[in-house]
Amino acid sequence: MKPLVSIIMGSTSDLPIMEKACKLLESMEIPFEVNALSAHRTPAAVEEFARGAESRGLKVIIAGAGMAAALPGVIAASTTLPVIGVPIKGMLDGLDAMLSIIQMPPGIPVATVGVNGAQNAAILACQIMALGDKDIAKKVADYKAGLGAKIEKANKDLAEIKDYKYKTN
Repeated sequence: MKPLVSIIMGSTSDLPIMEKACKLLESMEIPFEVNALSAHRTPAAVEEFARGAESRGLKVIIAGAGMAAALPGVIAASTTLPVIGVPIKGMLDGLDAMLSIIQMPPGIPVATVGVNGAQNAAILACQIMALGDKDIAKKVADYKAGLGAKIEKANKDLAEIKDYKYKTN
């Protein structure tokens, strides 16, 4: 089994956040890999990874980074694959990382999700791949339908609460 998505983080301290992407991809049965690479501590390895990503069959890269958050941009500079940046909450509640990721120069785009939004990054990766894969498109559609069903169930459960004298529904 070859990975379609690569999940990269600056260090394993980011794993509790990036694991949400792993869990979503696992639930969608999308093969993925997980690695730690640092734009500042292992720049040659990051460039080598990015340059070889497409030839290894990867379709999308999810890169999480905090503080200076250079990792997604450095990866995007060395590949034509879509890169999704996940700003990791750090010193400035993730604002520092988010601004680093979204302020890319022309020609080097990085899609960016919310701070600590690894699950949304995985959903976006699936949506990108779904454009050329009907099986993944079905999985995404089913997942999204499930989101609506959860809210419908929540409203039914809320309607059953009878603890309040002035609750009207």
